[in-house]
Amino acid sequence: MNVIRSNVLGFCMGVRRAVAMAEEETLRVKNSGARVFTFGPLIHNPEVLNDLKIRGVEELSRQEENIKGCSLIIRTHGIDPQRENNLRDRGAHIIDATCPRVKASQLTAEELAHAGYSLFLAGEANHAEIEGILGYVQSCNAPFCAVVDNAADAGKAAKKLYKVNHDTKTALLGQSTISEELYNAIGGAIGMFFPNLEIIQTICASTKERQQAIRDLLELVDAVIIAGGRKSANTNRLFEIAKESGKPCVLIEKASEIPPEFRSYKNVGLSAGASTPDSVVDEIERELKRQ
Repeated sequence: MNVIRSNVLGFCMGVRRAVAMAEEETLRVKNSGARVFTFGPLIHNPEVLNDLKIRGVEELSRQEENIKGCSLIIRTHGIDPQRENNLRDRGAHIIDATCPRVKASQLTAEELAHAGYSLFLAGEANHAEIEGILGYVQSCNAPFCAVVDNAADAGKAAKKLYKVNHDTKTALLGQSTISEELYNAIGGAIGMFFPNLEIIQTICASTKERQQAIRDLLELVDAVIIAGGRKSANTNRLFEIAKESGKPCVLIEKASEIPPEFRSYKNVGLSAGASTPDSVVDEIERELKRQ
């Protein structure tokens, strides 16, 4: 069997930075007895989260948890400013591990809202990144903000806004892991009503490169394995691209989940989400090649 890896896989810059910050914080407080929390899962990968748990990093599970004097790490997806201020007021020492690209989107949304723009956010309404950006928009009392995850809903929202205020300045920002095709389709639907729509480039370059890399990989293999957390948006998008090819594909979190039939293919592709550590990718490749 030939195992062919995608040209782009494994930790992205934002994830690598967040994990390093968490590890550094556990070392800093090691002898003080202080607890280290994350607000939500730091990243969407169970293997990494389990390793951090062994190191003493806990996920803040209850809003009423006493966090005075504790370290609290803001995850890569970010958080809305009101909630962050509340955590500070409760006495937490905040370590902001928000991906720098996500932070840039938050600040851009805030700036546009202050300037009176009506905003559209392209992405999943219940995704932590979108919730965080929305919090920045709402803190500025933007005249209008709609979260849309497809072109049809974007068109409906734009039509609704047009009936109320067809002269408003508009802008579109997207979840950093959204596909470029979907983002463009959403922008096109809004542009039918607001031709001067400002489309802000918020898609992570690593996301685009990773998605293109798996398309290139699919040309070379009989089947493909996507390694990553099942709750990871960018990993699921890679899986969707693989499925669209019509070739056999599977999303797994660890080597023990490799389907038996994948051992029968001559050329197997291997890709991974942005929060998947190299060790998991290596383990899957070793297992595929094991006789």
